[in-house]
Amino acid sequence: MDLLPDFGNVLYTAAAFVVALSIIVFIHEFGHYIVGRWSGIGAEVFSLGFGPVLVSRVDRRGTRWQIAAIPLGGYVRFNGDSNAASAGAADEAELDAMSPEERRRTLAGAPLWARFATVAAGPVFNFILSVAIFAGAVAWQGVATEAPTVGRLATLPEGEGALQPGDRILALDGHETPDYRAFYAALADLPPTPTVRWSIERDGTARDIDGPQPMPPLLSGVMPSSAAAGAGLKAGDVITKVDGAPIWRFEDLRSRVGASAGAPLDLTVWRPLPAGAAGGTAATGAQLLTLSLTPKRMDLPLPNGDFETRWMIGATGDMAFAPETRAAGPLEALERGAGQVWTIVTSSVSAFEHMILGKISSCNLHGAVGIAQGSAAAAQAGAMDFIWFIGVLSTAVGFLNLFPVPVLDGGHLMFYLWEAVTRRPPSPAVLNVLTAAGMVAVLSLMLFGLWNDVTC
Repeated sequence: MDLLPDFGNVLYTAAAFVVALSIIVFIHEFGHYIVGRWSGIGAEVFSLGFGPVLVSRVDRRGTRWQIAAIPLGGYVRFNGDSNAASAGAADEAELDAMSPEERRRTLAGAPLWARFATVAAGPVFNFILSVAIFAGAVAWQGVATEAPTVGRLATLPEGEGALQPGDRILALDGHETPDYRAFYAALADLPPTPTVRWSIERDGTARDIDGPQPMPPLLSGVMPSSAAAGAGLKAGDVITKVDGAPIWRFEDLRSRVGASAGAPLDLTVWRPLPAGAAGGTAATGAQLLTLSLTPKRMDLPLPNGDFETRWMIGATGDMAFAPETRAAGPLEALERGAGQVWTIVTSSVSAFEHMILGKISSCNLHGAVGIAQGSAAAAQAGAMDFIWFIGVLSTAVGFLNLFPVPVLDGGHLMFYLWEAVTRRPPSPAVLNVLTAAGMVAVLSLMLFGLWNDVTC
């Protein structure tokens, strides 16, 4: 009987992965297709998936649009391509048999600028999708007001009712907080106590109150395949004790985990329950759980691009309140969306560099299983989290496709740059050898990522 829930989880994970991948692949391949069409290059097939064709139709331009049985990618086959990846040398005999007009509508026979633009469009469209998602999230959720102000309150076991939405935070334990930079700086000086002194302005009147820790041991999220996920921790859980010792700040949780040196820890968890749910108490509407876990060594990215290796459980913290927000204009939303894409790309470059130099574990590289688990976790967290995950994954796909490896878009662009400099393309023999080597490299990387998913 226990196999049924596990089978359901596998199906849910697979479905979330397929949905996320299909959206990203469609946008990527549509970028190739539409820019190729604008550049005068015809497309024979636009396929979402591989293998046997399930559904297809031919449009008025002669392009067959199809959905295939294996939903693990997709492709555009342009006129004159010998394969779906547009890889390797073109069939010169077939091209020679074409009229000049027909040859111009092939990828191989198009001008260099048209080929370059068509190939580059795939990753560019991935970045555009990511910017649109992140900008849309900013526009939907708004951005925090400059002055720290309470918006929605978190559900906590301590300090309930002290803060109210609309409270402007003037100081924390005597440290003035005119903006969020000062607010976060003040957190480091707060005592490890159940409550702290808040100086607030409410309804135009300044007052001091005893309220909860601003950063309690409240979980905002749990990483897939982490120690926290394995123990059953969830977003919204509050860790009240570690090995029987009370904690009141997320920093206390981080310190206890970091000092564990990988030894097992027993966590006392305060978990709020929905109204009317069984298992809690009438007084708290929550249940107390004792969960055990063993921290793992993980590589934590730092703002300066470096990494810090520490013992972690794979959970992120949340504030006692969600900040009050203001509406973001279109330009601000786009700027923040583009900034998020840039942050993901630069952190990815730094991660690859540190892995190659052996400064961080190669376990940071995930394969299809790890990505699928991330998709499922994001989908379970909610629609906004899932859409955000698609934006992150789309950025990663666009970035990886720009690697100068034959069979990837970056490999094609590298050949086109060679052609632009030397005034002639690489020879067919060189193209075929490099393409085969690139295929081996890509498959090896995929297998290595899959190995990490299983063993790390």
